[in-house]
Amino acid sequence: MEPDQDRTGEAEFSIEPEVLRQCRFLVGPTASGKTDLSLAIARHLPVEIILLDSMTIYQKMEIGTAKPTLLERSQVVHHGVDLIEPWEEFSVRDYLEYARTKVIEILSRQRVPLFVGGTGLYLRSLLRGLCESPPADWEFRRQLEEQSTKLGADWLHQEVAAIDPVTAARLNAADRRRLIRALEVYRLTGRPLSEHQQQVALPEGRRPRHVYWLNPPRDWLYARINARVNQMVEAGLKAEVEMLRGLTPPVSRTARQGLGYKEVMAFLEAPKGKRWEQVVEEIQTRTRQFAKRQMTWYRNLEEAKAWDLNSDWQIAQVGAEIAEKMQDI
Repeated sequence: MEPDQDRTGEAEFSIEPEVLRQCRFLVGPTASGKTDLSLAIARHLPVEIILLDSMTIYQKMEIGTAKPTLLERSQVVHHGVDLIEPWEEFSVRDYLEYARTKVIEILSRQRVPLFVGGTGLYLRSLLRGLCESPPADWEFRRQLEEQSTKLGADWLHQEVAAIDPVTAARLNAADRRRLIRALEVYRLTGRPLSEHQQQVALPEGRRPRHVYWLNPPRDWLYARINARVNQMVEAGLKAEVEMLRGLTPPVSRTARQGLGYKEVMAFLEAPKGKRWEQVVEEIQTRTRQFAKRQMTWYRNLEEAKAWDLNSDWQIAQVGAEIAEKMQDI
């Protein structure tokens, strides 16, 4: 899931562009093989990995976040795992400050920072800087949630289209969270969200040279997503969510929104006659939709270069190819 922040005003870089140019980036949609590829790259380059992920930061949330395993983390140093408790919040600015600290540490060890993950907002904020955003108005959000439940998702989309046609054009009616955020930003600032998001890429000579996003065939990716969700369910996703529901303090709003967690939470709190099999199918569907949005996000970043994958691709081979591209240390 992507954090619920958007930016306004002039971009502020937490990591200086000259420092960021020494980093490498491997991003891609969920279940596209980023972890295996990053380990393959690590066999060719002296990297330490910084996870570009808004959910691996949470302790006690293991199954639904698809964190690298302890074995995988023993093969190469990973940063960005288990940073906060599930009831804590972690903003984009928090992430950028953490990432800057780790980049400086890694470079001081004469090693290469390799960002690996799928959170598009984190990536864009690293590449283009972060601008101040209005704080969340939770009561206003609650009111919109209630109205959209009564009037339907199309109503939200129409409301956004009336004040911000550019944002409405890139969001579908099912993306209720982002539609609500668009209305919230307009209410708090008097300016449309699309106007706040007009950061542009740095000139080519100042931006990072090695930002690659994985572009696999859709059928192959969707099959992997379905399989991953099934594996999470078999590994005990439902029991993990039940454990989280019993925590004191309660799980934060952001943590609850994670794919898989949100659907299981809703099922446990108000089943409404829904069968467990339907919940699993819902998680698979929403994860496929999320992967599609991720790929659109990367495609719209001119700094990022697509790396096409075939359904019969080999991890070691592709890892070696990407490592060779990243070689100019």
